[in-house]
Amino acid sequence: MAIASIDVHSHALPKAYLDALAELGVNAVEEDGFPTPTWSEDAHLRFMEETGQDFCILSISTPHINRGDDELAARLARSINDELAAICWRHPDRLGFATTLPVPAVEASIEEARRGFDELGALGVKLPSNGAGIYLGDPSLEPLMAFLEERAAVVTIHPSLPSAVPQGIFTAGPAPLFEYIADTTRAILNLMAHGVIDRYPRIKWVVPHAGSFIPPVAYRVTGISQVLVPAGLMEPINVMENLRSLYWDVAGDARPVMLEGLLHIADPTHLLYGSDTPYTPTPIVARNKEGLAGDPSIAPIAQAVFRDNAVRLYGLVTRG
Repeated sequence: MAIASIDVHSHALPKAYLDALAELGVNAVEEDGFPTPTWSEDAHLRFMEETGQDFCILSISTPHINRGDDELAARLARSINDELAAICWRHPDRLGFATTLPVPAVEASIEEARRGFDELGALGVKLPSNGAGIYLGDPSLEPLMAFLEERAAVVTIHPSLPSAVPQGIFTAGPAPLFEYIADTTRAILNLMAHGVIDRYPRIKWVVPHAGSFIPPVAYRVTGISQVLVPAGLMEPINVMENLRSLYWDVAGDARPVMLEGLLHIADPTHLLYGSDTPYTPTPIVARNKEGLAGDPSIAPIAQAVFRDNAVRLYGLVTRG
């Protein structure tokens, strides 16, 4: 029998999102070098039954919808969020969602985040690692950070393709292999370096893919900072304290290496289960989930990782 869980890294590809990509002239397969899966509401519910997901938090993956036209991006985000909300309203005990924001359009993002919370019932917001080349932590996003702090928002980070990728090498093709996890790492380091995590402690950041490259880089940043800070090249920062405040999903091939590294830096009460469906096929999700549940390092905290931490983070105890 599948282990009961709450899936915090679960993607949807509603018609509004596919229509948005078409209007933007974006071919996701060509851009990311990775096949775009099929998705439907009914298929997602079947996936939940087959893999033991009691509740899924839906979000939009990549490509991101802001291609330099802020007004267009705001309109597309609104359409996507309306459809996501409608899907979740039909299954309130099974599905929730994170609002897509048209970053780096700050005012439009604040407006859409507010609408998501106050009108659509969103459980959080989703932010790309970079939007049109503007990374999380950039000073231009400060008003949005202040709003998310005020709302004590749960912010799901998802990698986005960087604006420049070296060509002629294998990793220039399948973005999820390297560029996605590298870009998440860039975003988290930028958040820390600009003091965003310290200044806005009520924002609850959810880092995907078992921490990406953060666990090994964390110790390198700690060491290098001892040289850079005295030289005036970096502001003082408590790297490990910052990282302990973050939340981490274990979507993807977390075992054995990435999980071990993550457990060195993460607060165990901040570990969350994620499937990365439908970009990860259902049989692989089932295999990964079974392996995670049987991992000796997870066994003592399995109930927390698979369910309780997410219940507390998202306030799901208040849902029917």
